[in-house]
Amino acid sequence: MKHRKVLIIGAGHVGSHAALSLALDRTAEEVVLVDKDMQKAEAHALDIYDAMSFSDHSVLVRAGDYADAEDADVIIIAIGESRKPGQDRVDMMADSIVMCKELTASLKPYNISGIVISITNPCDVIADYLRKALGIDDRRMFGTGTLLDTARLLRVLSLKTGVSRDSIQGFVMGEHGESSMIPYSRIHIGGLRYADFSLSDEEVLHDVRRGGWIVMEGKKCTEFGIGRAAAYLTGVILRGEKKILPVSANLHGEYGEDDVMIGVPCVIGGEGIEKVLEVSMTDGEKEQFHHSCEVVRGNIAKAALI
Repeated sequence: MKHRKVLIIGAGHVGSHAALSLALDRTAEEVVLVDKDMQKAEAHALDIYDAMSFSDHSVLVRAGDYADAEDADVIIIAIGESRKPGQDRVDMMADSIVMCKELTASLKPYNISGIVISITNPCDVIADYLRKALGIDDRRMFGTGTLLDTARLLRVLSLKTGVSRDSIQGFVMGEHGESSMIPYSRIHIGGLRYADFSLSDEEVLHDVRRGGWIVMEGKKCTEFGIGRAAAYLTGVILRGEKKILPVSANLHGEYGEDDVMIGVPCVIGGEGIEKVLEVSMTDGEKEQFHHSCEVVRGNIAKAALI
């Protein structure tokens, strides 16, 4: 079996939890943590490596440097600060762009042949910035997008219907942010349509969007959900599973949109984004999706001026 190596850049709340999840999942044989604060990266790596003494499989977890990007199969970029009280993801854009400029300068000397996943907020905007700055093909460079939003949607629908999450098919699309939208017409619950259940669209969307705010207000950061989402996405790539997941992908005419990184369902496999899927939506859902694309496109334009 090929030696599978994952590099995580940013050993904060999200990066460290992604590393732990990867190690426990049998996802990779080697997990490497890199951070500007190397003492923190070394401490997290050692702590996780100690935890592997209680596992039935072996994974090397260590601290490294940017040179590890050259032979990493997947690189997860999780740099950035946690949201402050009252901040939304877009409020973090200026600081995140400054950090990304420093990061891309550090990565430029190395040949990156693996797949790059960006978590840093605002997710869609930063994924677009990194894709352009690093010059990586947009099927190998994308953001987690609405994957975490979709996890929250499954939780909300499961609680409201009493049906297991495993029996619910649906996803959130658009911005990983306040303009996200849900194509309710594409949701199926145990073979039934979403419309067969007496649910309020507005209430479901509110609860999905509110999930992140509740976590932020309660503990000042999000970590477990997004860390697990990144690890799960990485596993799908390394195992070439070809699962359909919503990620922040650059569109080339799909949905009538072009050159915008946005959350859409994609076939994810060993080559990264292997296909962007165009799902049918109602006219109202299309309007909401296009609005979200315009919001992200406007923020990308603002980011270019920083």
